Amino acid sequence: MSDNRVAADQGGTASHDAPDTSRRDFLTYATAATGAVGAVFSAVPFLASWSPSERARALGAPVEVDVSKIEPGQMVTLTWRKQAIYVVHRTSDMVAKLPGIDGQLTDPGSAASTQPDYATNANRALREQYLVVVGHCTHLGCLPKARFELTQPDLGADWPGGFFCPCHGSKFDMAGRVFNGSPASTNLVIPPYSFSNDSTLVIGKDDVAQGAA
Repeated sequence: MSDNRVAADQGGTASHDAPDTSRRDFLTYATAATGAVGAVFSAVPFLASWSPSERARALGAPVEVDVSKIEPGQMVTLTWRKQAIYVVHRTSDMVAKLPGIDGQLTDPGSAASTQPDYATNANRALREQYLVVVGHCTHLGCLPKARFELTQPDLGADWPGGFFCPCHGSKFDMAGRVFNGSPASTNLVIPPYSFSNDSTLVIGKDDVAQGAA
């Protein structure tokens, strides 16, 4: 019996001397978790330091585009103030056709439409070869599609080229002027813009000298 008692005592002693790993592991994980949370909170000021540039973009920081890279007859789409902006390099034929369709338009002189003073003309442009418009239909804000080719069957044999909104059928000419009978009642909006040099268009800023215009 003494041997059994000795064995039991040795077993008891062994169990008391074993390290409590579960408690140590818990403390280790808790410390690590606290450190991770602290790292997240310490990162907040760093992430917040990026906010001004994000806000600037949201508020409409000017957008530049090199129009020399846009071929005649082509259009590029940009984003400014969360709006699609269409920039079209009109051919000389596109410009020449504009005065001849006034009778088909709701507001040919853009008297009831929105554009800067310098775009209140037949071309609705600062430079006649470049059309710059907000690419949202003035009916419900859909995105009109570029339909620059003439006499397209679904748009009529006399279609002079322009924009067509497939959502509700509004039609606009190559100056963004709305055709009679369209759900939209006003022309596409012209945003403020300028040219900082011969090839750089600046959308969202029109207070620079316009000598090259």
